[in-house]
Amino acid sequence: MTLRLFVALFGSLFGALAQAGEVTVAVAANFTAPMQKIAQAFEQDTGHKAQLAFGATGKFYAQIKNGAPFAVLLAADDETPARLEKEGLAVAGTRFTYATGRLALWSKQPNLVDDKGEVLRSHRFDQLGIHKIAMADPKLAPYGVAAMEVIKTLGVQANVMPKLVQGDSIGQTYQFVSTENAQLGFVALSQISLDGRITQGSAWVVPQSMHTPLKQDAVLLNAGKDNAAAHALLKYLQGDTAKTIIRTYGYALDH
Repeated sequence: MTLRLFVALFGSLFGALAQAGEVTVAVAANFTAPMQKIAQAFEQDTGHKAQLAFGATGKFYAQIKNGAPFAVLLAADDETPARLEKEGLAVAGTRFTYATGRLALWSKQPNLVDDKGEVLRSHRFDQLGIHKIAMADPKLAPYGVAAMEVIKTLGVQANVMPKLVQGDSIGQTYQFVSTENAQLGFVALSQISLDGRITQGSAWVVPQSMHTPLKQDAVLLNAGKDNAAAHALLKYLQGDTAKTIIRTYGYALDH
């Protein structure tokens, strides 16, 4: 290798490293697993590093309002990013739907949940060993709103409500069921499936007609306006690599 070629290669590498940045991302809890994989691919492909925080969309909204320095929000709904944009806390024109989520009724126990969710109509919860049914807090988590809509659509409030326990986020709700502190729970399909298969236990994938669509929007926040890594991440989320990962976890894509 000639000295000139070595210098050129070193200069190119140094330039790429110098341009690599970091972006702090608030991520809805349902999107934990896919976003961890996307962040790894994003860093490998661009050199930029994504620092991820996971939680309830409602809590992130309150934190952003109070000045939390997130550069990007990946919400569990489309209303919160729109509200932040309207309130001048997000950059206008940067919103887009990165995924449409699916809700599932899940138990860690095989064969407890049937493929139509009829278990929710059962008057034998105690005999079946169902003492608690988990869902995300509708005040904080869009998946909780969807779960409540399903309960009302099925007309099983009287049956289910006395057994309900609520998690702050869909992540905590999943923990309730995975540790069997709750025997049933409404979780995100992405938390319990991979490549179209339920990875453990039994589940009913709730028809989307039973609740408001879980359209999940991303938006550039004011703190990320001049952050090259933030802009790059939003572009990356719309690319083929990210889309493939997103589909793997059971999400639908509009584009």
